[in-house]
Parts: sequence; C-alpha cells; structure tokens
Amino acid sequence: MKEIYFVDTTFRDGHASLWAEGMTTGMMLPVSYQMDKVGFKSMELIATSHFLKCVRELREDPWERIRLISSRIKKTPLSLMMLHSITAFDLSPFSVLKLWMERIAANGIKRVQLMDSSNDLSFRVPECVRFAKEVGLEVAIALIYSYSPRHTDEHYAQRTRDAVKLNADTIYLKDSGGLLTPDRIKTLIPVILENSNGIPVELHSHCTTGLAPLVYLEAVKLGIKVIHTAIPPLANGSSQPSVFNVARNLRILGYSPNIDEEAIKPISEHFYYIAKKEKLPIGEPIEYDYYQYIHQVPGGVISNLKHQLAGLKMSDRLEEVIEESIRVRKDLGYPIMVTPFSQFVVSQATMNVMLGERYKQVSDEIIRYVLGFWGKEASELVDPNFKDMILSLPRAKELSKWEVPQPSIQELREKYGGPGVSDDELLLRYIVQEEEIRAMRSKGPIKEYFTTRNPIVALISELLMKKDLNYIHVEKGDLKITLQKNILYEEVLNYEKSKFNY
Repeated sequence: MKEIYFVDTTFRDGHASLWAEGMTTGMMLPVSYQMDKVGFKSMELIATSHFLKCVRELREDPWERIRLISSRIKKTPLSLMMLHSITAFDLSPFSVLKLWMERIAANGIKRVQLMDSSNDLSFRVPECVRFAKEVGLEVAIALIYSYSPRHTDEHYAQRTRDAVKLNADTIYLKDSGGLLTPDRIKTLIPVILENSNGIPVELHSHCTTGLAPLVYLEAVKLGIKVIHTAIPPLANGSSQPSVFNVARNLRILGYSPNIDEEAIKPISEHFYYIAKKEKLPIGEPIEYDYYQYIHQVPGGVISNLKHQLAGLKMSDRLEEVIEESIRVRKDLGYPIMVTPFSQFVVSQATMNVMLGERYKQVSDEIIRYVLGFWGKEASELVDPNFKDMILSLPRAKELSKWEVPQPSIQELREKYGGPGVSDDELLLRYIVQEEEIRAMRSKGPIKEYFTTRNPIVALISELLMKKDLNYIHVEKGDLKITLQKNILYEEVLNYEKSKFNY
C-alpha cells in the first residue's frame, strides 16, 4: 500500500478560513501535546497576517504563541505562511526580512511557506529563500493556482522550474480559491511533477466550490503523496478538506494514510466544544458554485465586503460590486485573487460602483500595481489601454518616484524605541502600532482554554466567573472538596494540567 502524508492546517488556515483568524493560543494549548502524536508531516501554526490579528483583536503576543506551542510540539515541524513581506499591503525592507527569518527560527518555526501573489519567483522570493536557508529553515515554495487565460500548464511548468532553481525543499500547489477540478489536475499535476526534479510536491486546496475532497483523491492517483487537510470543525466550508474524510476515502482506494486517526478524535472533540460554546462557525460541505470560477473573490474578502457595504448602506449592491470586480481583474491582466491583489481589485470595484463611474477615482494600490510596485511581471500583463490611462494620472507621476526604503536594523531600532528594544519587539512594532502592543500586554499572560477533556477545571472555571461566589463545595459520596476563590483554584488548575497532559 502506498503511504500518503498529511500537513495539518487547523492552527493556521483552518481558523483563518472559518473563524477569521480568531482561534486563541489558549484554545490551541490543551491539544498541542496530542497534535504531536498524530504523525503529521508538518503543521501550519501561524502566518504574518496573524501577528496583527493576535495583537489588535485577540490581545495576545504572537511570539509567545510560537514559543508555547513549539515547547509542546517537538516532533512535528511547525510552519509559518508568508508573502515576501511581513506586512500584507506593503513591501518590507530586506533587513527586516533577514531578521524575521532569524527570529521565527529562534522561536520554534522549522518550515516557512513562501508565496508571491503573481507566481513571480524572481521578485523578492530569492532573497527570502536565502535568508530562510541561512538559519536552517525548510523552504516550501507555493505555486498559486488560478483560472484565467494565462494560467496554463506551461505557466505552472515554468514556475516549477523556477522553484527548482531556487533550491526549494518542497513545492506545493496552493489552490486558495478552491478552483481546481478533477479534470484540470489531470494535466496540471503531471506537468508539475515532471518539472519538479524530484523535489517533493504537495497539494493545498479549499472546499469553496465543494470539489476539493475529490480533487485530492484524483491528485493522489496522479502521484501526489502529501496533502493539506484540517481537523473538523475547522475543515470544509471555505477551509481545507476534513482529514477524516480524505483518510477514509484514501484507504478505500488502497492507500495508507500515514497518521493516527484515533489520536485526532479528542482534538476534534475539543474544537467542537469550543465552537459550540463560543458560537463559532462549524465547517460543513459546500454545494458546487460555478460562479466562484467567474469572480474568484475569496470567501473572507466577500465577508468583509458585506460588512463594509452595510456600513455604507449599500448592502443591496453586493452583486454589482462582484460583477465589477470581474471587469477590474480583467483590466489588470488577471491577477491571482489572493492577498493583497484580491483586496485591491474589490476595493477599486467598490469605488467604481459607489461613484457611478469606472475609475473616476483610482486607489494608490491599483496605481502601484500598474507601476510595477508588486513586480515587473504583474505590471507587464496589465491591459495596455488601461495602463496608459492609469499612467497618465497626476498621482501616478508622484508614486512613480517612490522606492522601497532599505533602512538598516540599527536605523529601524532607533525609530522604534532605541537600542534596548529586543529583536522580537522590534519586529512586532514594525507590524503593529506601539499603543496596541501596550494594550495587548495590559491584558496579561495567555490563559489556557479548558474544555470537557478536563471537566473539573472547566466546571470550576465557569463557577469562578460568577462574581457573587466566594467558595465552591463539591461533594460525591465520601469525597468532599471545598475551594475558596483565588486561594485553591491555582492548585487545582496545576493538578488537572498534569493529569490531562495530552
């Protein structure tokens, strides 16, 4: 039987897709030891975008998340997902990127998953690969799948050869929009494998169109040996296929999933408990939606768009904006609809609809895209007439003189607090405003989320949240326990944590 290996996405893409990156470190900690027993080839833990979310909304230190999880997950390599920048809508100086690779490795990350939104592996990616390998990180290079006239088999064959030249440790086909079909991969997977020069190839897709579970099975038949899945309830929906579903189907087809499915069950129970308690979405299979192939706007972007249109009292114009997004994308030469390009396209489409005239106002992001700020290849593919129109704008002439600053780390440290600032703190201040970091730290240390896997602590935690209780008395048969608030609770907590060391 042929063994198939799994990369788990639950801690990163799973909750990014379904819980808007809302999973806290405390929710991860109780199952971290158990996750390390499953046998995953790798586990996604965090992305650069999570750093902002952790500090601004969850009030958690993302560096502490990496350190705490890596102290419990020792056998399974932890992965970080990123563009060739550590901020989503700007380009980081190379000095920052070099320090970033050093610090994620020092804090416990073993593998970095790199992508360029245009699949242009000559644009800033070589520097990132070099910085990562200098500190011993495994490098997985993403080839982002898209459906357009220019995203042909030859496009992916060439990009695979480009990844080989960069000495990637792994190449993975990243289907962010869930656009792959069983028919499409019949030629796409073979051409990637043929050009990979023996480098392992993985498959990462989303269930957005409902086809990803079937695509995985067909890809395995074509030679893919590593697939990315998530653990329910963080699977399905707009996330990755369920590890249980894929493993079962592979076994029926005669393959051997190289994971311990029994070890995954308590982890799944843990997150189902959290989802129900916190009223968080539970991933479910999605019906096939052909319109997704037409507009290709990611589910998370549509969710944010709905919220923004509601604030503008334009909720009834959602379909107009989606239709205009299709036209804007065509004008730009069919950029792949991933961060940051999907946000650029949708924002401009919203402006066009809101003002009642196409390109009456043009965002700086669109102008920079046309100018080549996000790579020469992306700019060259823009419709020539559209490019002429954009470049004739006065604002384009202003922005054309701008270059990516390349300050040294010493200069950045002076800007963000002086010589006493640690490397981790410096990078955090580069991403997030200092007042938000102070607000995060004022909340105190990360607290572990206790669930039904340790019911005594869960019960006591809930009771102690009631302000009118000073003590708790538990009695069963001859056993009697009395707890006084803020005195014995920590002792019980420590006992339960050691008892349920899973």
